[in-house]
Amino acid sequence: MELDVVGLSRLQFAMTALYHFLFVPLTIGLSILLATMETVYVMTGREIWKRMVKFWGTLFGINFVLGVATGLTMEFQFGMNWAYFSQYVGDVFGAPLAIEGLMAFFLEATFVGLFFFGWDKLTKRQHLAATWAVAFGTNFSALWILIANGWMQHPVGAMFNPDTMRMEVTSFFEVLFNPVAQAKFVHTVSAGYVTASMFVIGVSAWYMLKGWHIAIAKRSIAVASAFGFASALSVVVLGDESGYEANLNQKMKLATIEAMWETEPAPAAFNVVALPDQAKRENLFAIEVPYVMGLIATRSLTEEIPGINELVEESKDRIRQGAIAWDALQKIRDNPKDVDPAVRDTFVQNQHTLGYAYLLLSFTDDPLNATNEQIDAAAWSAVPEVWPMFYAFRIMVACGMFFILFTAVFFYYSSSAKLDRLAKDRRWILHIAVWSIPLPWIASEMGWFVAEYGRQPWIIEGMLPTSAAASNLSVTEVLLTLAGFIALYSTLLVIEITLMLKNIRKGPDDGRTESHEPARPVSTGAMPAPAE
Repeated sequence: MELDVVGLSRLQFAMTALYHFLFVPLTIGLSILLATMETVYVMTGREIWKRMVKFWGTLFGINFVLGVATGLTMEFQFGMNWAYFSQYVGDVFGAPLAIEGLMAFFLEATFVGLFFFGWDKLTKRQHLAATWAVAFGTNFSALWILIANGWMQHPVGAMFNPDTMRMEVTSFFEVLFNPVAQAKFVHTVSAGYVTASMFVIGVSAWYMLKGWHIAIAKRSIAVASAFGFASALSVVVLGDESGYEANLNQKMKLATIEAMWETEPAPAAFNVVALPDQAKRENLFAIEVPYVMGLIATRSLTEEIPGINELVEESKDRIRQGAIAWDALQKIRDNPKDVDPAVRDTFVQNQHTLGYAYLLLSFTDDPLNATNEQIDAAAWSAVPEVWPMFYAFRIMVACGMFFILFTAVFFYYSSSAKLDRLAKDRRWILHIAVWSIPLPWIASEMGWFVAEYGRQPWIIEGMLPTSAAASNLSVTEVLLTLAGFIALYSTLLVIEITLMLKNIRKGPDDGRTESHEPARPVSTGAMPAPAE
């Protein structure tokens, strides 16, 4: 990435987004787990479940506050670093963000206060309702954010107005039910559920290794393993749906994920391992599994998946057509009231390729008279770097397969009442659980990298290149704010980890007046009897 204003602005937004998403999936997943645990408490009346809710709720609260703090700056960056983007799509993009703030964020922010301070002021059922409201609000918040992001990946329900130079909503229904947005939402929240489940299992496994809080640890594993196993399976299924949508709407992203340079006969093979060479535009080495990619991406045996080279040739045709739309747009802007109707007709016929003309502006000031070399360079600029996409996707998939196996193992032991065997005879499984806590975050970050880096060079797929969307800032200004964000976010991350570890070491209230379980027995190899 070049150290220009656009490159630095991309780096700044990527850094803040990736930092922010360290907190989001745990918040999404823990909210549902808390509501589930409290439902059991209300149904059974057993105090141990209340203590579980309070303990995991404390960790949820720490994560929630840090998530809010890191998320606030992201929306301001649209105006600060991406002024033309904000002006270009504000009518479309601003609507779901406004709804998220008014409906979802205020909902969860209101009821999260009742969750923490309402234990002695609300009845059991009222407090449970508040907890579920927090869970619904958290997930609704993700919905509206991902509707906005999904529109950037697949812009539907809007039309460019040459007189205002803005995108304008033509069908909010299409924006709301954008298939890419819906697939991203269910995939993302399911990943959050897996993250929370892995976190709860890992912390509980640590308690079991230490011989602390055994009753709460076992019940937490039981809930989290069942929830996590179902969620891990759904992540894979819903990830397949995202891949299918990518084949329909973002073919270049899919081709770079698979390092597929040439169009293969249907059904295409899946590259398990490859060594992509961007300069030579080929794979120096590859291990393939026949038919798999074609079945996943097209759900058929006959439909081809276009390779990178074919898609580049298609981009060249769109660039030439987009140059015609760009020339007509300039004439409309120069004389909007008295422009020849034929010019408007020319623009309308070609406006769907206008964004491709903007790719040429990085190589020439006159897209209509661009040379073949400039068109070729612009077309290849629409290809993301292949090897990071290829391996980031495979890291994410490998983690997903591990999560299914991991949660299935703990679900088996918890459902068959054999968790004590883990602490006595298979402690290595508990150690793996502890060391696996960071893996869901790694998978989530890889997923967002694939989604966002794979969209480049577009900030709005096929409509507006990232290079045309940045604010008119200096490199120094962006560098200073980038350094400030890195310092601030790193400090917040240290605070988050410190507070989480402090409360995990402190552990839940064992309710010794209600139970015979010792708070922290000295580990002698024998496990204390669980409190009931």
